Amino acid sequence: MRNLKFGVLLFLLCAVSSVMAQYDVKANYDKQEVDIEMRDGVKLHTTIYTPKDTSESYPILMQRTPYSSRPYGEDQFRRRIGPNKFLMEQGNIIVYQDVRGRWMSEGKYDNMRGYIPNKKRKQTDEATDTYDTIDWLVKNVDNNNGNVGTWGISYPGHYAAMSVLSDHPALKAASPQAPIGDFYFDDFHHNGAYLLSYWIATSVFGYDKEGPTPEAWYSVPDIGTKDAYQFFLDIGPLKNLDKYYGEDNVFWQQLKDHPDYDEFWQERGLVQHMKNVEPAVLTVGGLFDAEDLYGPFEIYKSLEKNSDNFNAMVFGPWSHGDWARLKERQAVGNIYFGDNLSENFQVNYETKFFNHFLKNEGEFDAAEATVYDTGAMKWNEYDIWPPENATPTDFFLGDNQKLSMEAMPNFENKFVSDITKPVPFTEDIKVTFTPRKFMTDDQRFAARRPDVMVYETEVLEEDMKLSGEILAALEVATTGTAADWIVKLIDVYPADAEDSEEMQNHLKMSNYHMMVRSEVFRGRYRESFSDPKPFVPGKKTSVDFALQDINHTFKKGHKLQIQVQSTFFPYIDRNPQKYVDNIFEAAEEDFETHTHTIYGDSKIVLPVVK
Repeated sequence: MRNLKFGVLLFLLCAVSSVMAQYDVKANYDKQEVDIEMRDGVKLHTTIYTPKDTSESYPILMQRTPYSSRPYGEDQFRRRIGPNKFLMEQGNIIVYQDVRGRWMSEGKYDNMRGYIPNKKRKQTDEATDTYDTIDWLVKNVDNNNGNVGTWGISYPGHYAAMSVLSDHPALKAASPQAPIGDFYFDDFHHNGAYLLSYWIATSVFGYDKEGPTPEAWYSVPDIGTKDAYQFFLDIGPLKNLDKYYGEDNVFWQQLKDHPDYDEFWQERGLVQHMKNVEPAVLTVGGLFDAEDLYGPFEIYKSLEKNSDNFNAMVFGPWSHGDWARLKERQAVGNIYFGDNLSENFQVNYETKFFNHFLKNEGEFDAAEATVYDTGAMKWNEYDIWPPENATPTDFFLGDNQKLSMEAMPNFENKFVSDITKPVPFTEDIKVTFTPRKFMTDDQRFAARRPDVMVYETEVLEEDMKLSGEILAALEVATTGTAADWIVKLIDVYPADAEDSEEMQNHLKMSNYHMMVRSEVFRGRYRESFSDPKPFVPGKKTSVDFALQDINHTFKKGHKLQIQVQSTFFPYIDRNPQKYVDNIFEAAEEDFETHTHTIYGDSKIVLPVVK
């Protein structure tokens, strides 16, 4: 009993110590809320946290967000502020702003408002709103040192990327993290295919509000089930989802009215504008981010090509935003990658980056590209990305499920794509608009279906490292006039592989088929994303598309596998497999089952490091 009491006392003391050690934002920062007027008269609600210690000046770290700068009220404080706990505790002026048309800000919201390169008079975009905000802050906030940095994850990451186009001289550093680069290739679309798994988030972005409000003016629809696969299968054609979103949901109408990469989407793209940028940029991404992989890679590459600024990137074994969470074990789904990887990023990259460029403290000597090897489980540093020693190598989809180094043009693999029984993207049963763990999910369930074509190497006798971009160059045909093509890159573990702590109860790491990368391509866009074309039934046709970059070592004793399929449901919507001008308007009778053919001169071009 004495030992038990001692144990309880020790536990209570540790708990009290932990609470006492927790950083108190209110005790260390003052808070004010202001409405900053933009050049066109619209006022944007802005929350400013300033250190109580006024013995020195501080840089300003700003996040602009569509997700609310709450809690509202100058006596209401966030538990955590800033990009990470270290920058918070070291002292910085931390600013949050509701973007135009959201929450407590005035104006009209425009989802992914396009950048205007040559503005006239009082034209505004997110870059001008950033400029006007920075200008007010450096002139009106006490004890600032005149230097400003921006950061954000996901949509706020998009605004951080947009900030570098503001051209304000006080903006010295920006860290766009998982930034949306183009809504036709991030989040709601991938290569022309509509990501049905994000449909439920349409409520967040689609409804207008009448004026400033601290309360949510939208609600997520109740679909009455946790089984997304069955729900979307039962709902049928996309147009039947109108019962959940009416004409008052602006974004839903935009999605339906613009299925192709037309001027509407093109003018909302950000990647093409990353030119002549001066602030230092640290782009951050997760190699298993189901939402935003295109944006961070393409923004980094565009800056590298078109600007002469300091430009670096960090990609870790993270799902969406994992790097902002301090947890000891880093895992995505069933795959464990290492300990304290996010803390390492926050201390040695994010904090050092901002301190160097905003406070002139220390050196930021990170490599051009710091990328985690998700097979060897270690960090790699590169002088350039993709690495120069990565050689594009052809792997042909051959007979007897083999990946061959030689093409077999006369070989054919045929499979029936039953549109009433699409291939699931995961074994899990859930409804979510941010699928995460499936990016490393076991793909055995798919490999054993007749409508998933499997090709793999022999057991590797030595490590094979892939670093860079993957290209799928398919030669295909269909008995229909439309088809999607999904390519997955799989790491097949050996029989004696040991389970991780995170392994789901019904699975084993023995022979685990880890998905390393996957991508979909809507075949109608094989020649142009803005000018779709049907397939000619039975005609051999080229379909080429890129998968997002990887940095992965396939270890000795493993196998490298490719899976090819035509449905990936309900991560993406069902292609009717009969060509219609607008899939959002397809009728039930347009959905047809067809036979697809993959020819033996189809290849996957992999970046093999010599």
